[in-house]
Amino acid sequence: MLKNFFMTVSLGIIFIIFVAVFIGGIGNNIQYNKSNKNSNELKNYDINPTDIIFDKNNIGEESIKIYITKEKKIKELPLEEYIVGVVSAEMPAEFEIEALKAQAVAARTFAVAHMEKYGGQKYKGANGADVTDTVDCQVYKSKDDVMNNWPKNLSEKYWNKVTQAVQETNGQVLKYNAKLVTNPYYFAISSGKTENSKDIFGNDEPYLKSVASPGEEIAKKYRSQVKLSYNNFINKIKNEYSNSSLSIFNVKNSINIISRTDAGSVKEIKIGNNIITGARFRSIFGLNSANFSISYNMTGIVINCTGYGHDVGMSQWGANVMSKQGKNYKDILTHYYTGVSIVKISIK
Repeated sequence: MLKNFFMTVSLGIIFIIFVAVFIGGIGNNIQYNKSNKNSNELKNYDINPTDIIFDKNNIGEESIKIYITKEKKIKELPLEEYIVGVVSAEMPAEFEIEALKAQAVAARTFAVAHMEKYGGQKYKGANGADVTDTVDCQVYKSKDDVMNNWPKNLSEKYWNKVTQAVQETNGQVLKYNAKLVTNPYYFAISSGKTENSKDIFGNDEPYLKSVASPGEEIAKKYRSQVKLSYNNFINKIKNEYSNSSLSIFNVKNSINIISRTDAGSVKEIKIGNNIITGARFRSIFGLNSANFSISYNMTGIVINCTGYGHDVGMSQWGANVMSKQGKNYKDILTHYYTGVSIVKISIK
């Protein structure tokens, strides 16, 4: 019995030691995992760069062909890598990440709408590619190009931030009535309200309706001004419309804004013998928007503009304002594109 007693005590001591070691080990693991969790939750984009290489192993087989204008050649890239380059070029990287996500979905939708794989049509001016890298489609820049344009001390952080925005919306596009949105227009700054597509482009897209877009007065280019001498104004008009009958003597009485859109842009303006659209007038004089007014002084004509861009679809500054107010990218997209749904792309 004494022998059994010592054996029992020995086994008890061994068991106690084992439990102590075991518990001590678990405690260390818990501390380690907690530390990792906190590290993973950090949203400082310059820590552990998210420099992902996009290839067929991590995004599927989606790729897009881009006509690189300066090089006059076609470049093929994984679709998601292309979207990073577009978002980097089209929207300020300092914008809120939810705004960048909204931009990523809009840009991806445009890209897919020009890819035959998904039932889209190649852009006619892309020399056989799906899209160009210019504003004819949407601007695309390589990583090196955008990194060189950003402040050196922020470039890595900005690239990681844009990359995260694209990754977190991977494959998502806009659809309306179960069909891909073919014209996901976006622009820089609204005048407080976006435009109906019919009023600006003539095509009445049901998802491109005028909506309120407040809070954009903070943008530096919200207001702009163009000044021209009377002779300069007359010459620019006569270069386009030789029958305008404008002269230094009658110019003040020969300009009349006939109509405006609900959002305030000029629909039609009469200049001499010609009636032209506000969009055309904007193009002739290189205005920031078609939401303008005209005044006169002793030396010439002053054109005051509100907003920047065609004012149809998603306002990028408006998206950033919404993001600052706590809205997510889905809130932003469904606000600016009426009646759309956000879905994963699928091959036809």
